[in-house]
Amino acid sequence: MSHHNENIASAHDHHEHAGMDKKGIWRVFFILLALTALEFLIALGFVHHWGILEKGPVLNAIYIVLTLIKAFYIVAYFMHLKFEKSGFIVCCSIGFLFIVYFIVLLLIEGEYLLHHLQSHPLFPHS
Repeated sequence: MSHHNENIASAHDHHEHAGMDKKGIWRVFFILLALTALEFLIALGFVHHWGILEKGPVLNAIYIVLTLIKAFYIVAYFMHLKFEKSGFIVCCSIGFLFIVYFIVLLLIEGEYLLHHLQSHPLFPHS
């Protein structure tokens, strides 16, 4: 009888922390919607229509930061990482930091190759 009560208590405890209610899901949905709308406003309004921002590293950094914020909300709430144990969250966060580091390295290397390969054609005329 005691074993049965422990199972019910652990199942009830797991159910409380396993997910979100409808209000939380809608809150995260509207946050993601606002971030996406902000990205469209920047791309279509500030860059192309009004010309307030120019294409370049600053705009790329803004897009990357907004995309990483959206990725955090998706992973934390819809993939339930926020409700996991702290050790698993730390392991996933370290992997995430390596991915961000890899993206930064690719952007730096791509910028370097863009400027240095333009002066040297890939197929020289002979």
